[in-house]
Amino acid sequence: MSGRVRDLVSRLVESVGTVIVGKDAEVELCVLAILCRGHVLIEDVPGVGKTMLAKALARASGCSFERIQFTPDLLPGDVTGVSVFDPRSTAFEFRRGPVFAQVLLADEINRATPKTQSALLEAMEEAQVTVDGQTHHLPEPFVVLATQNPIELGGTFPLPEAQVDRFLFKVDLGYLPVDGEVAMLDRFQAASPLDDMLPVTSPEELVESQRVSAATYCDPGLKEYCVRLVQRTREHPDVALGASPRGSLGLMHAAQARAAAQGRDFVLPDDLKELAPGVLTHRVILRPNAELRGLTAAAVVDEILASEAVPTASRRLA
Repeated sequence: MSGRVRDLVSRLVESVGTVIVGKDAEVELCVLAILCRGHVLIEDVPGVGKTMLAKALARASGCSFERIQFTPDLLPGDVTGVSVFDPRSTAFEFRRGPVFAQVLLADEINRATPKTQSALLEAMEEAQVTVDGQTHHLPEPFVVLATQNPIELGGTFPLPEAQVDRFLFKVDLGYLPVDGEVAMLDRFQAASPLDDMLPVTSPEELVESQRVSAATYCDPGLKEYCVRLVQRTREHPDVALGASPRGSLGLMHAAQARAAAQGRDFVLPDDLKELAPGVLTHRVILRPNAELRGLTAAAVVDEILASEAVPTASRRLA
């Protein structure tokens, strides 16, 4: 079964790679997030392909897709939907919002007010929304791909800590090198390759791959190592707020997905070490004096990874 997951991941990364040049590692993180029912926050300056990455992944996955352009005047009901009175039936009828899609692109999410940003909290954590006391379940699979501009740019609002914590990965795309940007110009010279993209998988195959990923074995010693890494972020003297238990859970699930994506039915220490920066860095809030010294959350996570002893792990015997 893990071999089928590896094939699915390979197909998705290759397909999205026809549109997004030179970012296979970032694309793979997005695919891993889908495998472990996580969500992705894509942050960088305008024009580096954040929205294009989300649209290409949705197109390749074969899932239903909706896009919400977040603006300061966007209301929570514009995301989740609203109950409207129907005079013919003399009852309120729920009209679903764009959140009822398998792949939701929350474009420039930090241009909306915190109240509207928070409308996604229940959806991201529980795959459901509650409106007027009625709970409505979201389709499977469900993933939020949110893009945001750095908070230093005008017209942005910082995301609430509770919402940032619900993103499994935070991905920074960055600029392409010269040869990569030239290749991008060649690829988009006549038309966008996104127009010719066809699905390379299906929602049913993705849901089955999620089940395989969740069943991937993780040695008890690696679970303890995972928790130790997260606890070290809370104990670090330069950290005001470390990663939450949701961070521990997310790191383990991400490692399971990486193992399945590589055709294994068991997690290795390298799975945890490779994914820890993407899972933990955005969950670490530094003390003001540490930021003044130029310290970054990424440097703290790297320091923890370098100093924490890595356990050995065995494959589960049948």
